[in-house]
Amino acid sequence: MPGLVYLVGAGPGDPELLTLKALRLIKNCDALVHDALVSAEIIKETSKNTEIFNVGKRAGKCSVPQADTNSLLVKLAKEGKKVVRLKGGDPFIFSRGGEEVTVLEKNGISVEIVPGITSGIAAPTYFGIPLTHRDAGSSITFVTGHEDINKDKRSVNWRSLANSSDGLVIYMGIRNIEFIVKELILGGLSEHTKCAVIQEATLNNQKCLISELANLAATIKNKGFTSPSIVVIGSVVDFKVNNYITNLSDASLPDKNNFTYITNPRNTLDQKLL
Repeated sequence: MPGLVYLVGAGPGDPELLTLKALRLIKNCDALVHDALVSAEIIKETSKNTEIFNVGKRAGKCSVPQADTNSLLVKLAKEGKKVVRLKGGDPFIFSRGGEEVTVLEKNGISVEIVPGITSGIAAPTYFGIPLTHRDAGSSITFVTGHEDINKDKRSVNWRSLANSSDGLVIYMGIRNIEFIVKELILGGLSEHTKCAVIQEATLNNQKCLISELANLAATIKNKGFTSPSIVVIGSVVDFKVNNYITNLSDASLPDKNNFTYITNPRNTLDQKLL
């Protein structure tokens, strides 16, 4: 009998933002197949017998082709193993989770989907920005900024987005931010619209800034912001609260220059959750 694949969201980085269900599955799986944006502290929660596979993708670095990841999941499941496919954030938001489920279904493998907190929600929350506010915005749009700007036909129409939503949350938009800003302004969005950028949200390396749209690209470059970062654009940024005491996690993301398989020492995450 084939095994079962659990498609699990690891949340934005802080291990304490894992769901209890995700933690239980990670502790008890036979194989863990994880992305790059999953903190080492979470991966260490596996048992000593768990097989660990790093199939992470980081911008500008060598990565495992998606087809190889799909084949690995099918192979492990057909060996009768309980497999956790662990993705940063939520497995169905800009993470190819839907593609992987389709492949598994075609191979007769059952999948259980466990949602996680997506960084598009966690990042502004940890920076004190309410994504919706009665005085600022009743709609919010999540959009990827990773699309190749040189494609003949792009699926993201930034000019239309400029006035179709009260706010934008942009994933993976740092490399294309100059183009994105230009298109939004051409679409009618005011150059003075407030924006926020949050890098490595929920972790102790979190860094944030607020800028006007016209200055956003230059500010990101001058301040050295890199991926993973979330960009929030809209009047909700004006409603940022300042007297919050949200604690950042000491956990860290794996070094994007050094993909290594991680051993399985246990830590005390389960005790912190109790």
